[in-house]
Amino acid sequence: MSEPKSSGRPASTPKPALDAVMGDKTGNPLRRALWLDALDQQLRPHLPLTLRNHCRLANVNDEHLVFLVESPVWHAKLRLAEAQLIDAARSIGLKATKVTIKTASPAPPRSPAIDNRNGPHAVSAATHKGLRDALASLQDTKPSSS
Repeated sequence: MSEPKSSGRPASTPKPALDAVMGDKTGNPLRRALWLDALDQQLRPHLPLTLRNHCRLANVNDEHLVFLVESPVWHAKLRLAEAQLIDAARSIGLKATKVTIKTASPAPPRSPAIDNRNGPHAVSAATHKGLRDALASLQDTKPSSS
């Protein structure tokens, strides 16, 4: 019997998905997001305790830090801590001179009356019963003939 022919190229082993994505230029946005997340984790301990869970680092552009907060109240409180933020950023190697704070409200809570699982016009069983009762009460009253 003859020996199997080799294709001339070495057998390749599959790369883990993250390594494959990060391996070329298409991974740049992911690398930047991971870098920003790491910076956020480093800056967060320098924030006042009350602010830590209500804001996050959104971007770094040269000497400019951009933070997102949940509401105007946290915007004002973070503005008061701006000097502290710049000092903290400089302590981890950034050349920050300016802070921008943007208010980005969290997603609004879902209304319990609207249930999109059964389509956008789905109504509850209680609504069906109420409509049936209203229709029945209208049918019970017959106009009197004169």
